[in-house]
Amino acid sequence: MELDPTIRTLTLLTLLQSGGEWTAAELAERLGTSARTVRRDAQRLRRLGYTVEARPGPGSAYRLRPGVKIPPLLFTADEITALVAGLRLIRAWLPQETVASSALLKLDQVLPRPLRRRAAATDLATEVLQQPGAAVEAATVGVLADAVAGDGRVRFHYVDQHDRPSVRLVEPYRHFLRAGQWYLVAFDVDRDDWRTFRLDRITDISAVEGVYEPHEFPDESIEHWLTTDFGRAPESPPGRSGPCPFGGSGPCPSDGSGPCPPGR
Repeated sequence: MELDPTIRTLTLLTLLQSGGEWTAAELAERLGTSARTVRRDAQRLRRLGYTVEARPGPGSAYRLRPGVKIPPLLFTADEITALVAGLRLIRAWLPQETVASSALLKLDQVLPRPLRRRAAATDLATEVLQQPGAAVEAATVGVLADAVAGDGRVRFHYVDQHDRPSVRLVEPYRHFLRAGQWYLVAFDVDRDDWRTFRLDRITDISAVEGVYEPHEFPDESIEHWLTTDFGRAPESPPGRSGPCPFGGSGPCPSDGSGPCPPGR
């Protein structure tokens, strides 16, 4: 079975870092792919900043320019344990993506031998037994993170639990994990209020050009906001009326554990 493109490219880098010159046929055989795919993967490495030299002709061959190495990362063994265990958890949340697996493979490429052993041991010993809730997409998280860091806005399609669609223009504030689901807290520009959205119900997300003056979050913390009826009460009542920060328009459980009304 052919390797995932990211893993295959990193495997190609590993082979080239071992030194010497590799023919396209040799690399294709080791990677289980074609010589044409090897050329594309070599070009991908060049775009990432690696100097991959190619000798043209029928016996085309590749090598990594001497001196091109990745310095060891200055992690402690316990930091590597935390990183690998965290990536295993993230992999459970992103079952359709290869980002966590490719990150683990990249760590293996750049760590010194003792830390590689610790990383491999942690990866082997860590298993996520309980499957999480709905999966999220790494690309969605990335667009939101860039908007938060750059005082930006995003637009996306949103479908609530009753399959009612809407298009939202928001200023992302934070995304958080609660009760087995990932949520986004954002200021909804069109509704002029703060809202909370399930990340797995967000599609077709895109950044909006420009930098905007962010709205100040109306509470000391997201946790306090959620447990005080979204900042409207000293204690969390069993339910409430009015605009629903979870994307709805009617009574909404303030603890986020019950059904949420349709989005407006």
